[in-house]
Amino acid sequence: MENTHKQINSNYSTPGFKFTADATNQQASSLAAIGAKIITSVLKGYQGDTAIQLWSGRQVTGSPDATSCIVFHDPGVIRELVLSRSLSRLTDAYLDGAVSVNGNMEMIFDLETHLSTLHLPFLEQWRLVRMALQLPARHSGNTWQGKSESARRHNNGRASIAHHYDVSNDFYRLWLDPEMVYSCAYFRDEQQPLADAQREKLDYLCRKLRLQPGQTLLDIGCGWGALAIHAARHYGVSVHGITLSEAQQRFANERVQAEGLEQQVKIELLDYRDLPAQVKYDRIVSVGMFEHVGIKNFPTYFGTVKRVLKPGGLFLNHGITSETAWHSTPVTRFINHYIFPDGELARVSDVADAMEKAGFEVLDTEGLRRHYAYTLRHWIQALEANREQAIRLTSKVTYRLWRLYMSGSAYYFNKGSIGVHQLLVGHQHDPLVIPLRRDDLYVRNKVNTE
Repeated sequence: MENTHKQINSNYSTPGFKFTADATNQQASSLAAIGAKIITSVLKGYQGDTAIQLWSGRQVTGSPDATSCIVFHDPGVIRELVLSRSLSRLTDAYLDGAVSVNGNMEMIFDLETHLSTLHLPFLEQWRLVRMALQLPARHSGNTWQGKSESARRHNNGRASIAHHYDVSNDFYRLWLDPEMVYSCAYFRDEQQPLADAQREKLDYLCRKLRLQPGQTLLDIGCGWGALAIHAARHYGVSVHGITLSEAQQRFANERVQAEGLEQQVKIELLDYRDLPAQVKYDRIVSVGMFEHVGIKNFPTYFGTVKRVLKPGGLFLNHGITSETAWHSTPVTRFINHYIFPDGELARVSDVADAMEKAGFEVLDTEGLRRHYAYTLRHWIQALEANREQAIRLTSKVTYRLWRLYMSGSAYYFNKGSIGVHQLLVGHQHDPLVIPLRRDDLYVRNKVNTE
């Protein structure tokens, strides 16, 4: 990609906001001069690869060939940022269309690091406030505020899942791989096609579980059914997939029928907490669902898995982790408000501790955070390439929201402040059913990715 603002800006046509009904060019120029002084002062010393452009078309900071550019269409956004000192106002402005981001959106998150460590003298702060008060207030648009608040009250249950996953199957189909796998792929290198890397991830999970024909597998949070179908088709196991998303359940069952696997795969709308007391499985897997469990629910979650896992069984838990656990920050507040109403991330050490307290022995741990950064970049590229269709299927707000969320996630996975770990466990004091070495994970592959 040629990273010039001329080329970047040609990809977008977000209209500028009107300042007042009778605003003149002179007034607009005066407001732009104030905005430029504020931005220049706040970003003094910033070394990142993001440029800033104002509503007048004037570029305030950054190189002409910067890989990303934040465009302020409304001077009221700068006013809000100075007076509130809250990055959440910038998020709201982006979702409303008062701000646009052109080029590589992942790069803008360097600004969060700069601003979080910014310490201006009191007199400089007062000067910025006086200038900001000369800018007009903006009229905010509509976002998803009410929906996430409603979902948050449902205690890590169906409403919370529907908030994220029931947006539209067709929307997710635009940017996921053909198997509709909504978790990190398993790459040989950064250039490997996403579809190949996702198929390899599905098979890697099956090999880690040491699946054998005739075994029973419980897939907690089975999504659109990709892993359940892969395990049944290639490993001859019977799979019980459970999800709290009605849209995912319908799609998964349609796929199962199309594959002729109705005798091997059952996809059910069921909370893991409601699994029958008498049911038992040889293997249990959970991929990308763990983030919804909630730290307070770890004893219930792992206790339920232990109860339904047969002696000699294996459980593989694949979930996103955090180096600092889940504290209130602009990033975590954004995720809880807009994306995952009940989402929480834990340190991998806390996850392992909770597993051991539930009576499990940790047999294998693997970190895959670089794989998730690569995966997200594939998703973002596909979403941006299908921008108009994504908006038709959902809304401009939904498109902007997922673009922002996935770009930020790619940045923080790449940085290392969040990760993703696969923990394979068995019952404590059980005879071990895995080999002495991990060679079997790499010597065979059920899928063809050539």
